[in-house]
Amino acid sequence: MKMIEATPLFEPADRTAQLATSTAQTWKVGPAKPVIWQNEVHIWRARLDVPWSWTFDEALCLDDRTRADRFKFESDRRKFCAARASLRLILSRYLQVKPGRLPLEAGEFGKPFIADRKLAQGINFNLSHSHQLALIAISRNREVGVDVEFMRSDFVTDEVASHFFSRAEVEEFRAVAPNLRTRAFFNCWTRKEAYIKARGEGLYCPLDQFDVSVAPDRPALLLDSRVDANDTRRWSFENLSAGDRYAATVALERRAPGTDASAGMLPVNGAHKENFSRLLLWDFVEA
Repeated sequence: MKMIEATPLFEPADRTAQLATSTAQTWKVGPAKPVIWQNEVHIWRARLDVPWSWTFDEALCLDDRTRADRFKFESDRRKFCAARASLRLILSRYLQVKPGRLPLEAGEFGKPFIADRKLAQGINFNLSHSHQLALIAISRNREVGVDVEFMRSDFVTDEVASHFFSRAEVEEFRAVAPNLRTRAFFNCWTRKEAYIKARGEGLYCPLDQFDVSVAPDRPALLLDSRVDANDTRRWSFENLSAGDRYAATVALERRAPGTDASAGMLPVNGAHKENFSRLLLWDFVEA
């Protein structure tokens, strides 16, 4: 997949030609006043080890600071604050409001959203961070979920896989060559996390009740869902090349502009052309 404008992303005409890991993904410095259309998804990449600044400090609201104080370790508190400030600063670029005044709330299962619907202008977002990196996914009028993980080989065991993966996923994971198991494990992990975050249910969604692709040579796919049989048609997945030793996936709702979610569902075999196609990758640099 080449990162150029108008390149079909989520539903190529020939699915067998889609690579399991996206190639030539290009990250560019994000614009000061980005505009997002319904046929796009924007992914912002933010470093969490940057020097703290007055801009970051001013972006946080009282609730952010209260939540940060609950962390036991200063390193975790700092990463949370950097991720949260980056999120607010990025959203403020789209909505042209002061970041500290953005009314962010959480849904029933913890998924954050912009509480003022008029202000939000249809914008949805999702945040994930791991180690020294955060990813923030932005969409318009479609649900989105993103997950990024720093790949630690010491975390990759059959026991962990059996606890968090479905039976089909465990079988596929065990069939992977030893030198590819870490990548396969985190492929599965980030795809499952992105899916349940996009649905807005988090860990309230049973992890063994849906199957995603696992092997490194397979495209990112939701193969089956016992949660909702329509979900294989509702959601599209894409791998993200976030950085060395990171695995990442974005899950995006298929929805045609001007229609409801069900009307935007397309056959998994790609028989019809997807009517959204642009993935834009931005690096967040403090203005």
